[in-house]
Amino acid sequence: MTRRGLFAPLLGALVAGCSPLALLNQLGPRDPGARRIASDLAYGDHPRQRLDLWAPTARSDRPWAVLVFFYGGGWDSGEKRLYGWAAQALAARGFLVAVPDYRLVPGVHFPAFVEDAAAATAVVGRIAEAHGGDPARLGVIGHSAGAYLATMIALDRRYMAGVDAPDLIRAAVGLAGPYDFLPFDVPAAVNAFGRAPDPTLTQPVAFVRADAPPLWLGHGTADTVVEPVDSTILCQRAHAVGGRCEAKLYEALSHEDLVATFSPLFREKAPVLDDAVAFLRRELD
Repeated sequence: MTRRGLFAPLLGALVAGCSPLALLNQLGPRDPGARRIASDLAYGDHPRQRLDLWAPTARSDRPWAVLVFFYGGGWDSGEKRLYGWAAQALAARGFLVAVPDYRLVPGVHFPAFVEDAAAATAVVGRIAEAHGGDPARLGVIGHSAGAYLATMIALDRRYMAGVDAPDLIRAAVGLAGPYDFLPFDVPAAVNAFGRAPDPTLTQPVAFVRADAPPLWLGHGTADTVVEPVDSTILCQRAHAVGGRCEAKLYEALSHEDLVATFSPLFREKAPVLDDAVAFLRRELD
């Protein structure tokens, strides 16, 4: 079987978190120079409120900048154990990386999963130093529903303030994220957000502010799951209030491609990883 024939089914499953993604995680090539240093650290009492930590293997003269990576899955699926390859790609480039699980629909609804993202990030900030990281240089990054989580806790002050860490996040990266998706017209959004008393408070674009952490948003022009205009709109709204935001569109990349390019198997498709890391180094160094 050709490489294309073998891995096409994997790409289609990246967001869903089903068995082909597990195959990519287990059998795909990994970046050297990083390893998992802790598993299932608790940031709450629920079984899904657990996180893993990944770190560079090389010694550093200074503590590592810290990233919290949120995977996608429509707010109703996903497991941290399937994203070691993405965490390892980031850790190999000099970051201490946390990958948390979070509570999912239908067991919870908005804002529970956003609260989990904030709680996990706050705990990472508290434990980073003990694992070689610098909590003063912490960023958040996510794909799809995970990009939503990253931008929400970066923009809406209530979430990080609610976990006593209002100024912890210094930068945020979103990959193929939904940021402006009213009205709720797809099942994933209806199920996750349909019970919200005020739907406008579920939207990242509603919370742009001049003093927000800088944003970097990547999107593929061939994305049919989340329209690329979501990234464009969020940056435009941020600029309108004096905030800092960069949006980059990648020609012919799909929704799944944005995170797939973190794997050595698909990195040649586009420099998404390099571009995101360059932004994070600039903002966190």
